Order: sequence, then structure tokens, then C-alpha cells
Amino acid sequence: CEAVKKSKKLLKFVLDDGTGTDRVILSGIHEYYEPEELVGKTCIAITNLPPRPMMGIDSCGMLISAVHHENGEERLHLLMVDPHIPAGAKLY
Repeated sequence: CEAVKKSKKLLKFVLDDGTGTDRVILSGIHEYYEPEELVGKTCIAITNLPPRPMMGIDSCGMLISAVHHENGEERLHLLMVDPHIPAGAKLY
């Protein structure tokens, strides 16, 4: 995970989606997470979306998150699964 240059909001993820080819997903969550916090985490992503160009990079999916308010502030949490679940596992 790394910050996207010239963007205050976007983080770039290069994910193992179980297909043998890395998948790039951009997400506007930099105000909630620093890139180092997310390295090695097992996130939930929607991967059957068409690529969407953002800041000159094709984003090939969407990370799933939950948003709530705490003490008057918006909080965002990426949904993650147990690290023992293999990349590409389908969720039902």
C-alpha cells in the first residue's frame, strides 16, 4: 500500500486476488489510514467492476468499509478477514 502522488485522499493497493495476477485498487481512505497500517492485511474487495481511471491509474475494484460516527466524528474501518483465509476466497 502506498500514497498516490499528487493526491491527498488516495491510497494505492496492489492486491493478491488469488488469480496469480496482482490487482490494483485505489481507495480514497488516506484521511483514515496511513499506508504502513495496511501492509499485509487481508481486505475484502469487490473485483467484478470495470476498471476506473483515477489520477492516471486504473483502479480495478473497490475495498469494502464501514462508516460510523463517534464523538461527532466520522470513522471509517476497512472490513478485513482472518489472515488464514486464502487470497481469492469467495464470501457468501
